[in-house]
Amino acid sequence: MALTHVIAGQPVPVQPLGPRLQGAKTSALFKSQDLELIHLVLLQGKSLPPHKVAGEITIHCLEGRLEVSVDGHSQVLAPGQLLFLQRNALHGVTALEDASGLVTIALRSGC
Repeated sequence: MALTHVIAGQPVPVQPLGPRLQGAKTSALFKSQDLELIHLVLLQGKSLPPHKVAGEITIHCLEGRLEVSVDGHSQVLAPGQLLFLQRNALHGVTALEDASGLVTIALRSGC
């Protein structure tokens, strides 16, 4: 199934989902040659297993709390907090409570 992506110049809502969080799903907002944006939705206890991404990453917590493990160390992100990760950092994300966030990946040619 192909994902629908936003069109350049089109506003995209990325505020907290509030009561809609329970029925929401993670979605790719767009992917260009140099940048990818993902609206991450994780319900309490759900996680993304440890993985690496070829580009630099930011994870901006919009609501709930996200625990991000990076190379064996954990950080908890609360709403309004953002975490920067170097490219190829081994990281995983776990929702400590129902949460959503904005993930930005800076891509390089060949990523």
